[in-house]
Amino acid sequence: MAPIPGSGLAKGLAVTLRTMTKKSVTAQYPDAQPDLPPRTRGVIGLFEENCTVCMLCARECPDWCIYIDSHKETVPPAAPGGRERSRNVLDRFAIDFSLCMYCGICIEVCPFDALFWSPEFEYAETDIRELTHERDKLREWMWTVPAPPALDPGAEEPKELATARKTADKLAAQQAPPATEPHADEQARAAEQPTRPQGDSKQQTDQPKPAEPKPRLGESSPDQSSPDEPRRGESSPDEPSPDQSRREQPSPDEPSQGESSPDQSRRGQSNPDEPSPGQPSPPSPDQPAPGQEGQG
Repeated sequence: MAPIPGSGLAKGLAVTLRTMTKKSVTAQYPDAQPDLPPRTRGVIGLFEENCTVCMLCARECPDWCIYIDSHKETVPPAAPGGRERSRNVLDRFAIDFSLCMYCGICIEVCPFDALFWSPEFEYAETDIRELTHERDKLREWMWTVPAPPALDPGAEEPKELATARKTADKLAAQQAPPATEPHADEQARAAEQPTRPQGDSKQQTDQPKPAEPKPRLGESSPDQSSPDEPRRGESSPDEPSPDQSRREQPSPDEPSQGESSPDQSRRGQSNPDEPSPGQPSPPSPDQPAPGQEGQG
């Protein structure tokens, strides 16, 4: 189906009519400055005091848009007997923003934090040769650099702040006056205060009694044990020791005192067949009687 002639014009006019009654959202620049993020890459600011002329930023720049000139100076020794030292002094630091591509490599490689991003963006010029800004202009842009974001609550304190705080505390400790001794009047009052005698009953009653040590498990307290009761591991004088009881205990084969053994009782008893010591032994059947010896 062929399009209707003038339909496109009608659609465009409809959009125009809808937007004519709405409020304009156009930013009124330059009367109203835009609200830019804090990490906006506008221009590069230079903190000249931190620059050591190490030339890292100029060597790493892919566009070779950073120009640095310097010279060396001899520094006298800080202490007598020391040797002189030489240092680099910055003469020129310029950035050609007509060549800069805002990659930020120079800021990342700077080891001494001398370069920072600034959200400033109003540096347009009518001549391209004026886009090469020297260190004076770069230092002015340094004061437009926003403060770094706050650290996390659990993050460590920056080393720079910790070092500065330690130095300040050390200086404050050195400058603090020495501790003053107590006044002579206070010492005299302390010496004149009377002390209570040792036999003062009130002082004795006011003082708490020292806590008695608790007996260990399996041990009796000294108060509970009687003086007659021997301590653990000690035998009483009336009680025989185990060695003495073993010695005094009779063996089953040995008779006790006052009792005679069966053999001894047998020895004491007279045998009816054996003659007593005072009686003559009876004659044997083969032996003749005393009166019959002659007869035979």
